Amino acid sequence: MSANADPRTEDPRIAEALDEAIASAGIREQRALVSRILATGIGLGQDETSRLDLKITAAAVEEMRAAFRLFAPYRGTPKVTIFGSARTRAQDPLWLSAEAAARGLGRLGWMVVTGAGPGIMEAAATGAGPERSLGVSIRLPFEETTLSGAADSDRRVEMKYFFTRKLMLVKESSGFICLPGGFGTMDETFELLTLQQTGKMEPMPIVLLDRVGGTYWQALARFVTEELAGAGLVSVTDLDRVVVTDSPDVAIEAVAGFWRNYDSLRWSGDRLVMRVRAEPTDAEIADLNTRFSGLCASGAIERTEPLPEEVAGGDRLDLPRIVFTPRRQAVGDLYRLIGALNDLESAPAATVVLPRSEDAAE
Repeated sequence: MSANADPRTEDPRIAEALDEAIASAGIREQRALVSRILATGIGLGQDETSRLDLKITAAAVEEMRAAFRLFAPYRGTPKVTIFGSARTRAQDPLWLSAEAAARGLGRLGWMVVTGAGPGIMEAAATGAGPERSLGVSIRLPFEETTLSGAADSDRRVEMKYFFTRKLMLVKESSGFICLPGGFGTMDETFELLTLQQTGKMEPMPIVLLDRVGGTYWQALARFVTEELAGAGLVSVTDLDRVVVTDSPDVAIEAVAGFWRNYDSLRWSGDRLVMRVRAEPTDAEIADLNTRFSGLCASGAIERTEPLPEEVAGGDRLDLPRIVFTPRRQAVGDLYRLIGALNDLESAPAATVVLPRSEDAAE
């Protein structure tokens, strides 16, 4: 059997047996996808996969199932993930900033997701309160794992693997706040930047929050600008997607305000469709084309009706949209465009606007 072969098509008896098992389990929704998951497991067995690899696969799937169940009741509620050091002590200025940012977003209707550990994670969970906190913890041999805030078993899931934990900390959220931390925090921050630079994640607000007068994130920004962009390894505008601040209030506004007018995007071939909450005027479209002429690889920014593929999928048909063909590697400019759309006079008033739900995002 080839590496990508599907046991269901290689042997019709397997497909029939899987269908019978799924029906016997009472599964009525998404049966084709469930069948694919089961068939992949059978394929691993047919490949004579090693015991270690099978253990990794089984544990990863089990962990993802547990995390999906944790988040499922809150699917329609916007979430912000807050990253930071587990070693930050209570009442440290960074602790107080994380607590304040989480409390403010909680009051605006957001839930706060953390790594369910001590330090900044505990500060954020404390600020949001137990009813608005969810935790995705990790078992570590050399670090303190005392939990607080999101420690209740019905609001926390524990992971063995970093990759499954990182998936859930990113997948479920519509905004991110990173406070100074060690290798783990830097890993999580650069993963966010990588996902957004490569287009593997839709645009989301990313805030780098420091203590008052702190230089942690400013030093990182200098490194990116002088070393990475200076060597041509990233674009000089790549950090335009990030808000660097030492104010929890600015962090709150950056996360919540990102969704004031902007709603979502999707690709149609090489064209990018951006959905907004209020339709731009002719004058605003003309101004956007003047300001963002360098963003377009060809043509111009235009208003459009839902494209055929959007209609076929029922994808946000109630919203106005614009369409254009962007230059590749223009992620920073794309974020500036989202900011400009949020600042249009036609945009909704600067009140609390929550991002769309996960169901709409899919």
